[in-house]
Amino acid sequence: MNDGSRLPGVGGEGEEEERIVLHVDADCFYAACERLREPELEGEPLVVGMGYEEGETIGAVATASYEAREHGVESAQAISTALERLSRRDETDADAGEGADAGEGSEDEISGYYRPVDMEHYEEVAGEVREILHDCADVVREVSVDEAYLDVTDRTGWEVAEGFARHVKERVRRDVGVTVSVGAAPSMSAAKIASDYDKPDGLTVIPPGAVEEFLAPLEVDLLHGVGPVTARELRERGIETAGDIARADPDSLVSAFGERGRELYDRARGEDDRPVEPRGRPKSLSRESAFAEAVVEAAPKRERIRTLAAAVADRASRKDALYRTIGVKAVTPPYDVHTRETSLPGPVDDPPLVERTALSLFSEFEDDPVRKVGVRVANLEFAGGDQTSLEGFAGEDPTEIETGDGGQPPAADDASGADSTARRRRREGQTSFGDFD
Repeated sequence: MNDGSRLPGVGGEGEEEERIVLHVDADCFYAACERLREPELEGEPLVVGMGYEEGETIGAVATASYEAREHGVESAQAISTALERLSRRDETDADAGEGADAGEGSEDEISGYYRPVDMEHYEEVAGEVREILHDCADVVREVSVDEAYLDVTDRTGWEVAEGFARHVKERVRRDVGVTVSVGAAPSMSAAKIASDYDKPDGLTVIPPGAVEEFLAPLEVDLLHGVGPVTARELRERGIETAGDIARADPDSLVSAFGERGRELYDRARGEDDRPVEPRGRPKSLSRESAFAEAVVEAAPKRERIRTLAAAVADRASRKDALYRTIGVKAVTPPYDVHTRETSLPGPVDDPPLVERTALSLFSEFEDDPVRKVGVRVANLEFAGGDQTSLEGFAGEDPTEIETGDGGQPPAADDASGADSTARRRRREGQTSFGDFD
């Protein structure tokens, strides 16, 4: 009987299904996040890093867009080298016409855009991606701000794994606006290699039984976990490809590399039974939804907030999670993110309260054009604690707790006297964010 968690026709009760692991890796993630705020940077050479401002001498490239990489700029490169290969475009006169493309150097010199690292913004966007990944898989292992492993064995089957992976890609593209490359394989190491295989915007599937054959022609430094030093040592021994490792004497590999040698041997043969394991319990739960275009009318926005509030509260209940904080998010064009939240007297599981509080917090954005909304609960406690009774707080309405003048809830970035800083950053085009993830 199909319980709804697996697609019809892709395996049944009692069948032993090969694991289906997805590795999702965002393409030039920092650059993609900058383009969300500045759509005009799409298709332009873009470098995200530190040390490029006048008077600075030390810094490095954090991310280079694919257009910048065409000019020899790479991640982790000294910023001075990057500037030699791709000069910084002069943006002081945006109306100077086509001649402005030449940048600060000669008229024929190729130039690009440079932006500072803004981890708050990147974490904000990453949170939106994570929410989709957790919605698509029961088990997610977040590796970094821009990549994660998903075990989707209980969600789909190998016959339709490619379609499922494509669905994940398209959801991220549609709802967040960044592209990800996805690899599908029976193991974590093979899925990681698959996601790198056809970047950017790639989708590569390695079905069961085909892993060793797929890996065989790959150069050793393309294997997961093989760095430059190990790759050089392997080549010094005449081992150039994963196939060479798979055909090598495992004892000689262990002798040369210790237990790492046995791991290399197993991985090259497609043997990797490590489970996808989450890293700790979530600190918050949220749901978000984007409109096809920015919406000004209050009614559809309020209705979407109600829907999201119900979904978040239900998810918290299913995870036996109590929450002390309720928050909302509003994204206004082009990509200015505003968060508001309020703290409760104690941990609760109260869906009506989530809806009521979310609507109250969102009220200041009802007349603004909004392209995306979100609802969040945070400061989670899991089964085992006592739930606070809100009735014991002198009849206080939780939607009014920690509010400012006139009953309006404070901004997440208004806390600790940061209001003037937040407003200054907004004027300068740097959005201030809460920890809405």
